[in-house]
Amino acid sequence: MSTPTSTTPPEETGSIKAVSQPISGPATQPGGPTAVAAPRLARHTFTLSDGHRVGLAVSGRGVPIVVVHGFTAEGFLYAQTLHRLVSKGFKVVAIDMAGHGGTQGLPLGGGYLGSYSALMGQAVKELGIRKAIFAGHSMGGRVVAQLAANQPNRTIAVLLIDAIVGDQWDLMVNVFRVSPPMLAALGAALMIDTATTVPVFRDPTQAAKLGRLLTPTIIGHAMQPWRMVGPALSILRSRSSRHILDALSDREVPTFVIHGENDLIVPICTARSAARRSNGDLTVVKQASHSWLLKDPETLPAIVSELLEARLGDAVRQAITAAGAGSVDELEAIMYEPDAPILDLTPELTFTRLNEAHRQPRYRWKHD
Repeated sequence: MSTPTSTTPPEETGSIKAVSQPISGPATQPGGPTAVAAPRLARHTFTLSDGHRVGLAVSGRGVPIVVVHGFTAEGFLYAQTLHRLVSKGFKVVAIDMAGHGGTQGLPLGGGYLGSYSALMGQAVKELGIRKAIFAGHSMGGRVVAQLAANQPNRTIAVLLIDAIVGDQWDLMVNVFRVSPPMLAALGAALMIDTATTVPVFRDPTQAAKLGRLLTPTIIGHAMQPWRMVGPALSILRSRSSRHILDALSDREVPTFVIHGENDLIVPICTARSAARRSNGDLTVVKQASHSWLLKDPETLPAIVSELLEARLGDAVRQAITAAGAGSVDELEAIMYEPDAPILDLTPELTFTRLNEAHRQPRYRWKHD
């Protein structure tokens, strides 16, 4: 059913076994670096029952958090952030959207955003994940929002990170329909935003790591530029996100909108409307652009730690209590189907020593 291939980042050396660390909130004030070890991510290609090939990366044990990337990206590009989330006690499953990374494109070029969400839902189901936190960045935010609205019983909570949802974004899409070249300009702006995300002068070490992660993605786009046509057209054809956000509110799905204050691709005003419509919590990341979570892999895990002390933690605890789980083994027996493929695809939880030290988050944030 699947062809697993494990990937170990080049900066990692040596390996030690360790148990998953408990979920806890980190310090959010500046401080010195702390030496740590990072869990190993395994990359796989998984074939669905209809023959569709899906790329994914997975690591960890415990409550699953399904992470979906943005337009032109792929799941493994977020590897540094994923490492940190695994260390907080999650099983992280990063699934490539259709036409991105290791996932085949959709028939007829992509169609509509609902098709991307449907494929993501099919992948989650066939991987044997019963309940999960869904987190999506940019276009991935729209995909997981629709998935959570359609399948609230499978959703513990949803994190919308600089997501393309909200009233102002819907207005922007209507403008794109009238003037399609503006969508190309938006794509160019997104590429510039991603390129300038690499902190060449401020943090050369982080720039080198992110550069190594970006290189395969850039080469893939250069060799198959037509793969991005379908996703771009699906954005242009997308319906208003209003009904999705209203459904999240009506179905009482715990929703958390996390957004960069200086996002020029998806303005902060659309995040405020998304939080209002979904009855969600809004976290504004100060002085952050659209791709801030790539620029600093520490910030999102730190925000998640704080949210776990409040409403997100309540949602997770409610799911665990309802399941009646008293250990990680019992938790996984309930969160996943018996003989779930994702369990076989998950590597043994080992932590690999890094030739670096993790730092405090670069950004500050405010919860509204």
